[in-house]
Amino acid sequence: MSSAKTVLIVRLILEHGNKVLLLRQTLKNGGHYTLIGGKVEAEETAVEALIRESEEESGVVLSRKKLRLVHVMQRIKPDHTDLIMVFRAKKWKGDIRSREPEKFKHTKWFDIEELPTNALPLVKHIFREYKRKKFYSEYRK
Repeated sequence: MSSAKTVLIVRLILEHGNKVLLLRQTLKNGGHYTLIGGKVEAEETAVEALIRESEEESGVVLSRKKLRLVHVMQRIKPDHTDLIMVFRAKKWKGDIRSREPEKFKHTKWFDIEELPTNALPLVKHIFREYKRKKFYSEYRK
């Protein structure tokens, strides 16, 4: 029996009052709304990766002390498993905008209760579980 490859991914719920920040993918990348984040690289902790990805993707400068782990999800795929750590921040610095225009068209704030219909299904799942205060969930794709 072989063990499945596991990829560690981080995502950010950036909150401002009852609003949350999402990134709009370019059409060639799907055109959906998604959360800030990405894969944790070798020699990097999850928090370091989230701080790096946030600034690279959106100009959001995070403080380690202001991050809170709010959800962990295991996403089962045919060839590997993603372990997704979702952090929340309510305070940050920086000029928010898409800093990777080849990947993301723009950033936009949404009411947490009215996410866009074209948000990725995974993002909708994360928010559903987050609002229910569930710390762990599973997702198959």
